[in-house]
Amino acid sequence: MRDIKIANPAPLGLSAFALTTFVLSAANAGFLPNKGDALAVVGLALFYGGLVQLLAGMWEFRGGNTFGATAFSSYGGFWLAFGTLLLPIFGGKAAVELVSGTALGYFLFGWAIFTGIMLVAAVRTTGATALVFALLFLTFLVLAIGAVSGNTTITRIGGYIGILTALAAWYDAMAGLLASVSDGKIALPVYPMAQA
Repeated sequence: MRDIKIANPAPLGLSAFALTTFVLSAANAGFLPNKGDALAVVGLALFYGGLVQLLAGMWEFRGGNTFGATAFSSYGGFWLAFGTLLLPIFGGKAAVELVSGTALGYFLFGWAIFTGIMLVAAVRTTGATALVFALLFLTFLVLAIGAVSGNTTITRIGGYIGILTALAAWYDAMAGLLASVSDGKIALPVYPMAQA
């Protein structure tokens, strides 16, 4: 049987994560002042951040990358769950109305815990990837605190950290894309870290 080489799904997964995170974080930071504007995240959450990232995770499984498979599949599931919360059929509200609430806070705390676990593993990959997970951990933690406390200033800070998270993920995605199209002639530094 012929061994079929598959493309690296990480740039796709990182791009899906970055764009969806960027739009939701812009809403959390207060850059989308109209309640309806924040609904732009629903389609992204369900399809790009959700479905596409889930597919990237499955392709990482096929490629034998447990870390990538766990990350992309899990965060794809996060976006599918979050997008579903916003759908009117499930009693959803505009994302900007979901900036506070104990249930949302625990949802986000749970994801902060999972992201902390992923961060421990990420420090064995590259500095670029570890930075994404460190910023994402802070994003979830700050947003959870903002949701539980009902403090919109804290939520806005979480939005700003989320924007930094998205930028770091886009950088990591671009590094992977450049590596795939330039045969190593053009490369962004990703700072390889200790391998297990």
